[in-house]
Amino acid sequence: MLTLYYLPGACSLVPQVALEWADADYQAVEVPRDKIKSPEFLALNPMGSVPVLQEGDWTLSQNIAILEYINELYPQALVLGSGSARNRAQVRKWLAFMNADLHPAFAPLFAPQRFVDAEEEQAKLRAVAAGRVTMLYAYPHEVLSKQPFLVGEKTIADVYLYVTLRWAKALGLDLSLYPAFTDFYRHMEFDEGVQNALRKQGLL
Repeated sequence: MLTLYYLPGACSLVPQVALEWADADYQAVEVPRDKIKSPEFLALNPMGSVPVLQEGDWTLSQNIAILEYINELYPQALVLGSGSARNRAQVRKWLAFMNADLHPAFAPLFAPQRFVDAEEEQAKLRAVAAGRVTMLYAYPHEVLSKQPFLVGEKTIADVYLYVTLRWAKALGLDLSLYPAFTDFYRHMEFDEGVQNALRKQGLL
């Protein structure tokens, strides 16, 4: 059996949706935020971050690697889509964008104290970070203004974008410049796999 370690609402929601799409036999284990740097969890992932996927005595960290492994185990789930090699490469491109560009841009918004000490400087940092996140959203929005999903059909890349939009909503970011996100968010919110994962993480 697979075990997925997660924080509710974090990027670990993405592989949990993939596991739901795959109808996989798995268990989800919540890692309390105050335990993520504990010796017990660091033994699983020395980086002290989620997600972590465990299968027997084997563990795998890093979101993209986990998604690729789920795709290998459950090809019928079409986690990366059913299209051509080029289409799947585009899905991977969007996953890389979420993982390397958009996701890290949220860090100063979630925890500005990690970067600067003074409250005034933290406020300035938040403003700069909010501007950068908003700017980055222009890229996927341009695509979604022309088609319902990032690569024509719904894939796990859309789930990753949806998860970041949940963060943006929780932070109160102004995304009014991006009207196409409204229908996209609504559609992803009611995806059966997304609903199941949200429910299992206590977010519904």
